[in-house]
Amino acid sequence: MSRTPAPSSRVVVIGAGIVGCSLADELTARGWTDVTVLEQGPLPAPGGSTSHAPGLVFQTGPSKTLTGFAAYTVQKFRSLDVDGLSCFNPVGGLEIATTEARWADLHRKAGLAASWGVRGELIGPQQCKRLWPMLDETTLYGGFHTPDDGLARAVLACRAQIARAEQRGARFLDRHTVTGIERADGRVTGVTTDRGTFPADHVVSAAGFWGPVIGAMAGVDVPLLPLAHQYATTAPLPELAGVNDPRTEASKPILRFQDRDLYFREHTDRIGIGSYAHRPMPVDPFTVAAFDAAPVMPSSLPFTAEDFAPSWQDSVGLLPALGASRVAEGFNGVFSFTPDGMPVLGESRELRGFWLAEAVWVTHSAGVAKAVAEWMTDGRPAVDIHECDLYRFEDAQRSPAYIADRGAQNFIEVYDVIHPLQPMEQPRPLRTSPFYPRQQELGAYFLEGGGWERPHWYEANAPLAEGLQLPERDAWSARYWSPIAAAEARATREKVALYDMTPLRRLEVTGPGALAFLQRMTSNNLAKKPGAVTYTLLLDETGGIRSDLTVARLAPDRFQVGANSGADLDWLLRHAPDEGVQVRDSTSGTCCIGVWGPLARALVQPLTRDDFSHQAFGYFRAKQTCLGHVPVTAMRLSYVGELGWELYTTADLGLRLWDTLWEAGQEHGVIAAGRSAFNSLRLEKGYRAWGHDMTTEHHPYEAGVGFAVRPAKGDFVGRAALEGRSEETASRRLTCLTLDDPAAVVLGKEPVFVDGTPAGYVTSAAYGYTLGRGIAYAWLPATAAVPGTAVHIEYFGEKIPATVAQEPLFDPQMERLRR
Repeated sequence: MSRTPAPSSRVVVIGAGIVGCSLADELTARGWTDVTVLEQGPLPAPGGSTSHAPGLVFQTGPSKTLTGFAAYTVQKFRSLDVDGLSCFNPVGGLEIATTEARWADLHRKAGLAASWGVRGELIGPQQCKRLWPMLDETTLYGGFHTPDDGLARAVLACRAQIARAEQRGARFLDRHTVTGIERADGRVTGVTTDRGTFPADHVVSAAGFWGPVIGAMAGVDVPLLPLAHQYATTAPLPELAGVNDPRTEASKPILRFQDRDLYFREHTDRIGIGSYAHRPMPVDPFTVAAFDAAPVMPSSLPFTAEDFAPSWQDSVGLLPALGASRVAEGFNGVFSFTPDGMPVLGESRELRGFWLAEAVWVTHSAGVAKAVAEWMTDGRPAVDIHECDLYRFEDAQRSPAYIADRGAQNFIEVYDVIHPLQPMEQPRPLRTSPFYPRQQELGAYFLEGGGWERPHWYEANAPLAEGLQLPERDAWSARYWSPIAAAEARATREKVALYDMTPLRRLEVTGPGALAFLQRMTSNNLAKKPGAVTYTLLLDETGGIRSDLTVARLAPDRFQVGANSGADLDWLLRHAPDEGVQVRDSTSGTCCIGVWGPLARALVQPLTRDDFSHQAFGYFRAKQTCLGHVPVTAMRLSYVGELGWELYTTADLGLRLWDTLWEAGQEHGVIAAGRSAFNSLRLEKGYRAWGHDMTTEHHPYEAGVGFAVRPAKGDFVGRAALEGRSEETASRRLTCLTLDDPAAVVLGKEPVFVDGTPAGYVTSAAYGYTLGRGIAYAWLPATAAVPGTAVHIEYFGEKIPATVAQEPLFDPQMERLRR
């Protein structure tokens, strides 16, 4: 939301851990100097997770956003020092593999590092031993070495940032326990403590695992689960005697033994060992002892030696010298997990001015603080944060039981090799479409997203896959895939298929001011007659793509909006005028079937008295009609590049709609098809997926969706920022690549090399069954985004040749959609 508060805005930050201290520093550096940081414990080590954190900073992961946060944390902490001691020790990082699966995953991780710009290299067992002489190298396949990773001295970094923020006017008050959040007229007005009340225009909860406690005071859900994590320190080791400077403590890389859920770091002449191998140990944040009542500190619980015993044996197996040592001391340290493992950031819509900066580890702390400070002072972060947005969770994902189940599972899987399509195991099924019973009967293979069960293919279609000539897949790309997807894609191209599109979010925007509101909020021209459907964009003030929408004008003052996430609803609700416009989420009460393929009209037309011919019902048009006994809103759209309609009805009539279409389609060879085929077909057609192919970090012209921008219609959010921009002036482009080898497959997030140098990364990828080769979309410099340019995509260490292609790859004249 756009806001330009004066520098004198009063900010109260709750929590003086690493996030709160970093945020105070970032805010005061931007001119917001009236900042008060409240802390219940003593400074500079008040007893939260920061006070016991081992400080490991491994930058590389599958999230580009988190990697960027970690990279900034490294950069910033390296620039800070206290009494001549740096707040970051760049000892590097070393992840080792003792299994083939982990060794393959480290190749994948090296690709992620190249995609996100992190230095790293794969090394052999002997090189690993040179970096860590205590290793038994005979157990290793190799390792991944990242020289710029290292150890953050979190408490020291707090001290350094407290000093800088105080010099600019901030104040830090310890021994202040928050007891309430003051509010008036839907806005936060202050924070009450046991030592007085502090007026505020903005309050930021950076309370760590106490986040749910502070959130409850504000009436805001904070979806995180505190869990205890074991950390032990050995007795002094002869092998480390005199090796490390006591001030810097460590000289060897931080070591991760993820095959046994372990990590190691030096503490001068001792080794610290962290374990995720034990049972989940959830902690109720409402019952955590106060600082003075805690035996050590609130975040440090008694060590449970029996839980650590297997990890000690695994540690001795990797580092045999530990066999002559013992665990000298240990504790179970509390920190935060969320249902998807990502931070929770943003301003509450229900209580304006109340912000969350929660579930943030030391690794990402400074980067998160920078993003939140930008958000507060400039109205938006400079980086895409949709994966961390407070409103990304559905209501069904906010129940205490769901948060507990998913948080515990994330703890268990924190070091597992996780496939990008791998779903959580529990609780399932949670959200199902009305078609779920029929999908089960057809042998649907379900994956999960947003709590929804989503069919990816149907075993009933297995006979259609017999005899198809498909390239053999490696073990990784074969996971969560079936050759049945190829048969479903083929049936969609040749006959007709039913796709369950229910999980896609649907909003209703109504009222006399609905058109003016949507015109102001979106980039395309919606001032069309009822029955028109328009593809348009939600932009922020800088022209970044917040989302893409499909808007159907069903009546002069009624619009149906196809959106992407709860953040879209939040954005529209924040901007909606107080009168004349109503915005409502209708997803859970409705459902949708995509009927697509060259025989779609032959299936649908006999079911209705309305004319579904191309002349009477053109492309990107909507009509309210009945199919058999079912009232539907029919939209002539297709994200698979074939003739067809999206058919919407209420949830209570969904099963009847499915049965009606299924029965009528038997003579046409109708099948049910899943998301695996859908993704292949949409990439053949060049359709973008927001959140994967484009985000707020990209503007429409470089993303290839400039056709959805109509500056001539008048003012809209982001219009001014796009002036002077065009496809011709774009310095980078979302680019279509085809893999030269018809048998090659990539999955997404791999680095793309131009002339041997990493130049971009893959966003979406799939095998194009119609084309007979793999397709990848990637961000590349405009100079390389020229059809015919040869590039390479690195997949598990192998450089796969690819070529920049002219898009769309399939039906460039749009003939199949308009017949």
